[in-house]
Amino acid sequence: MKSVGIIVEYNPFHNGHAYHAKMARELTGAQVVIAVMSGNFLQRGEPAIVDKWLRAEAALHNGVDLVVELPVPWSLQAADYFAKGGVMLLQALNCENLCFGTEGSADFDYQAFGRFAWEEQDRVDTAFQKITDQKMTYPQKMNQVYGELFPSLQLSGETPNHILGLTYAKENASYAHPMKLWSIQRQGAAYHDNELTQEFASATGIRQALQEGKAVSDWVPQETAVALGKQQVTWEALWPLLRYRLLASRKSDLQNIYQMVEGLETRLLTAAQKEADFQGFLSQVKSKRYTWTRIQRLLCYTLLNITKEEMQKAWSEPGLRVLGYTPQGKAYLHQQKKTLGLPLLSKIGQGTTMEQVLTKRSDQLYRLGDERVPEQNTGRFPQFVEFP
Repeated sequence: MKSVGIIVEYNPFHNGHAYHAKMARELTGAQVVIAVMSGNFLQRGEPAIVDKWLRAEAALHNGVDLVVELPVPWSLQAADYFAKGGVMLLQALNCENLCFGTEGSADFDYQAFGRFAWEEQDRVDTAFQKITDQKMTYPQKMNQVYGELFPSLQLSGETPNHILGLTYAKENASYAHPMKLWSIQRQGAAYHDNELTQEFASATGIRQALQEGKAVSDWVPQETAVALGKQQVTWEALWPLLRYRLLASRKSDLQNIYQMVEGLETRLLTAAQKEADFQGFLSQVKSKRYTWTRIQRLLCYTLLNITKEEMQKAWSEPGLRVLGYTPQGKAYLHQQKKTLGLPLLSKIGQGTTMEQVLTKRSDQLYRLGDERVPEQNTGRFPQFVEFP
């Protein structure tokens, strides 16, 4: 069975995501669409607005055949590790194609860029080290490096999907049998567009509308609309837990948290003592040296109490956690089960690796952030979602 993979977050799943799955199938002629989807905590350092089971269910009803979780050790990361985890899982599933959205040029050769970036890594590293401007963020430095070494590359701060596509391409090129890459031009609203005026709204715009109490049913499928009526998880709801974690911890304990560097633990503690609400706290912690996203990821590591040692161990013990499938997706797993590149896990309690420990920990804490229907927090997790 021919397959195509997509690496996604679905926060929440909207009509543009359904279009992506449809086009991925049509472009590649695939019989199976595989989504590697972030679990309950996302790349930008925030909880998903609805849990991974509800997002998986929406995807399975709208063009996806198999949903596999991208767990916290990979989902709560900058682009390079996020891409590394997503590509690794698709490779382990013997996926043949990878399709992603982009704001870049329609004729940009991602496959060629991936080979270049992988083969010329030493040149890239050397050029990166020559940049001495301390005010530049890591993405800005990489944009400058690639712009110099790969002249046809067009980058800007307004092309996050294009930049992520480049990262997929580089990681994909590191494999002996890389997937064929396919890009789809982004339709409708831009990634950061807050206005619900286009045929396809951005997830950012949908979340903003929800915060303002606006209806979003025209931009999401029915399954997502139902899910949003059941559950909405926010950082604000998790803030009391994070604040308690900070104020109850010793500095030496916080220093062991993954990516807690340069005295950031002192900055976090000082802000937590002064500020009673999350946005006020975040504004106190933010500095020119660190982006909002970088800080929010660190707050997630702190909330989840993920140490440097735990993160490194989790990277060495990856597995395939199935969140759901259609009959077609189930058939694909059956066909591939003897040649999968990683252990297949289909039950939430299965596995005792560090990756699984962190997944359970993140799921348990995530449920405490459900401020819409708190009584649901006493229910058990589903084992997986099967298309009816």
